Amino acid sequence: MLLCMLASCLSAGAAAGESNGPAPTGLMCELMEHPELTTITDPNPEFGWIVNSELQNDVQTAYQILVATDSALLAEDRADMWDTGRAEGRESSNVEYRGNALKPHTSYFWKVRTWNRHGDASDWSKAQTFRTGRFDAAGRDWTAWDNRYPLEKRRVKPVGIVRYSDENRYFFDFGQAAFGIVELTITSESEAHQIEVHLGEKLNESGRVDRKPPGTIRYRKIIVALRKGTHTYTVAIPPDKRNTGSAAIKMPADIGEVLPFRYCEIVNCPFELTRESVTQIAINYHFNDHASLFVCNSDRILDRVWRLCKYSIKATSFCGVYVDGDRERIPYEADAYINQLCHYAVDREYTMARFSHEYLIEHPTWPTEWIMHSVLMAWADYMWTGNAESMEAYYEDLKAKTLIALARPDGLISVNTGMVTDELLRAIHLKEKPRDLVDWPPASFTTNKQYGERDRYDMVAVNTVVNALHYRALCIMADIAERLGHAGDAQRFGMQSRLVKATFNEKLFDAERGVYIDGEGSTHAALHANMFPLAFGLVPPDRVESVVRFIKSRGMKCSVYGAQYLLEALYAAGEGEYALQLMTATHDRSWHNMMAIGSTITLEAWDWKYKNNLDWNHAWGAAPANIIPFGLMGITPMEPGFAKIQIKPQPGGLQRATYNLPTIKGTVIVGFKESDRSFLMGVNVPANTTARVCVPSFGSRSGSIVVDNAKTTGTIEGGFIVVDNVGSGDHVFEVQKQDRD
Repeated sequence: MLLCMLASCLSAGAAAGESNGPAPTGLMCELMEHPELTTITDPNPEFGWIVNSELQNDVQTAYQILVATDSALLAEDRADMWDTGRAEGRESSNVEYRGNALKPHTSYFWKVRTWNRHGDASDWSKAQTFRTGRFDAAGRDWTAWDNRYPLEKRRVKPVGIVRYSDENRYFFDFGQAAFGIVELTITSESEAHQIEVHLGEKLNESGRVDRKPPGTIRYRKIIVALRKGTHTYTVAIPPDKRNTGSAAIKMPADIGEVLPFRYCEIVNCPFELTRESVTQIAINYHFNDHASLFVCNSDRILDRVWRLCKYSIKATSFCGVYVDGDRERIPYEADAYINQLCHYAVDREYTMARFSHEYLIEHPTWPTEWIMHSVLMAWADYMWTGNAESMEAYYEDLKAKTLIALARPDGLISVNTGMVTDELLRAIHLKEKPRDLVDWPPASFTTNKQYGERDRYDMVAVNTVVNALHYRALCIMADIAERLGHAGDAQRFGMQSRLVKATFNEKLFDAERGVYIDGEGSTHAALHANMFPLAFGLVPPDRVESVVRFIKSRGMKCSVYGAQYLLEALYAAGEGEYALQLMTATHDRSWHNMMAIGSTITLEAWDWKYKNNLDWNHAWGAAPANIIPFGLMGITPMEPGFAKIQIKPQPGGLQRATYNLPTIKGTVIVGFKESDRSFLMGVNVPANTTARVCVPSFGSRSGSIVVDNAKTTGTIEGGFIVVDNVGSGDHVFEVQKQDRD
């Protein structure tokens, strides 16, 4: 379908000199498409928009922004706060306000138009409203909801209802679990009649709400006293001490306590109930269900896995901050990083990720690796938004969170060699000594008490996984320093990363076996000691084959968290076929299994036996939500804010798939179709960007490829034919398999 659409659009385009092209859409103020839902606390907010054009290979050459105190002024193309005039340039995001001083607690209106590469103006965009809040906040107030969306309530009706004669019992199924409450409308013939409301995520073998679920799968019984007549009751959820403690994210007062549930049973209710009698009030952060799309008719399991993971990101946004699930409701850096990547993959939304990241900088958690994840989160924020404000504000914190202060003369680090000082703890905002984690859970959390999810990892003092993450953090920190103009720091972190890489490969690699060991002095080689170095670019080309062979021999011997890096490593090594096998597997360590056992949100672990206190509502298990678009479909930003895009799919035997990826510049569409004779790929690149398109070569050494019906020659790189600087619009690429050299 996509390929036909793209082929039909190849000849489309406006003639030179034609004016009033398509208006900009997707307006953003402070990275929000709907700033009217909240308040803006930056007195100089940034504006952004999507450039639309009917021209192939088009770029914005200029723009004009109008900001006014009255929408009537904008309707007349006038502004009393800011009129940029025709401002030359390609910037279509993060354009900072430079008009008359904005007042706090005031509504404003703005719109924009652009000029294309021929100098023709677009129509004006629709006006967007934003309201300012306070401008006098000193530092961060983590209880405030400013510059983020308030939580939303969705009214969900049951998809199934059954009445049982025993106990005057009704059973309602809402189709999907959601964090929320239940609302009942009941007509009672008597005063003070009591009914039982049973809410849960899981069914028992008899098809009733499981009242004794394993782990921390949720169930709650609540007694409701009815009044005579017809009344609507909001069933209050009793708070749980575990997830409302001092470290937990609290629900706002206007929302109240919530519970994740899919099913509702009402017992001892002799009064007639219908589908309209019961409503699930689901809570989530603002989410556009239509921003992303994955269609994979050639593999139904993969299609279902993606939908499971996408919904998990929406459902687990109930706190407005990335948390670890319902058991604790505490933000953790690694959980948040996976959540962040998945969120970017399924929605054009950046504020929840940024807030969670900045919160964790000042409220870190104990695992050594988690601390360094803050650096990864900062870089992801920058690459997806193109906005450097956050990493600039927290620059010194990020430097400390590389843990470079722990470095030995050879560059390797450890928290177990007496080098953790009070000064370091203050710098990283931690009150306790960090501890290595590698993966979670350890054996003590599993039913067999044997191996846990670490593949028997040898937890020695100088840890391979820790140092792999340290290397990645150093590389990113060098890039951050360079982007922010700190040349000395960029050189320092760059040199340190090269030292770590050299020492890592000298001391932590077993050349005889061709694998990385778990740490200094260890002889054991676990999956984790090999997949993390491969994911982070530590493995030299001549070692990749043996490392990949070992990784594939271990299967999914890691947790749902570790699966993120296992899949990243496989796609980095060009092992898309094996990665696809893991994502579509049907054994008990798979996403298919999560659905098979009855969950509609990703689990904290593969199954109860692999973590005996697991929950059924954990976004860190949703890795395919980002791996499918970034790995399988190969859509990633090459430059901050998607100023340039790389498209490098690895079908892995998948015959047909299409992905719509929302970005700050607009939606990127990639679709491919493989047959015995050819590989056909269509792409749609948003205006004002370019793409580096890498098409599987199928063994070709000539680089022969058909681009938009014209035969050309690309550059051969590995197993791909590369066509660089592909402009905006619709393009079709075709490689003939019979033309192999």
